[in-house]
Amino acid sequence: MTEYVIRFVLGGAVVSAFAMLGDLLRPKSFAGLFGAAPSVASATLGIAVYQHGVNYAALQAQAMIAGAVALAIYGVVACHLLVRAKLRAVTATLLSLVIWLVAAFGLLVFAGGQT
Repeated sequence: MTEYVIRFVLGGAVVSAFAMLGDLLRPKSFAGLFGAAPSVASATLGIAVYQHGVNYAALQAQAMIAGAVALAIYGVVACHLLVRAKLRAVTATLLSLVIWLVAAFGLLVFAGGQT
């Protein structure tokens, strides 16, 4: 129960800090970007270091980086399928999801991470 309270408080504080940073930047759409992923990742990695040590947290960080790069690849592929191939959103999403999974696991294996 204590772990969840710590996650809640730490996550909320970091989300608020990144949201304030996002409010200072232009365009305002950055506020949502800075309010989500970096803050949750920071809180999660902090708890991982505290509970499991730095080696475990390093593996988690590698997985987060691979997921972020794979998400960027997903976005590019989805945009190309929607705009250039003129596919429907559901079809483009499902095809891009397969690409995301292959990219994420491929990057983890390439980086020497555990799958």
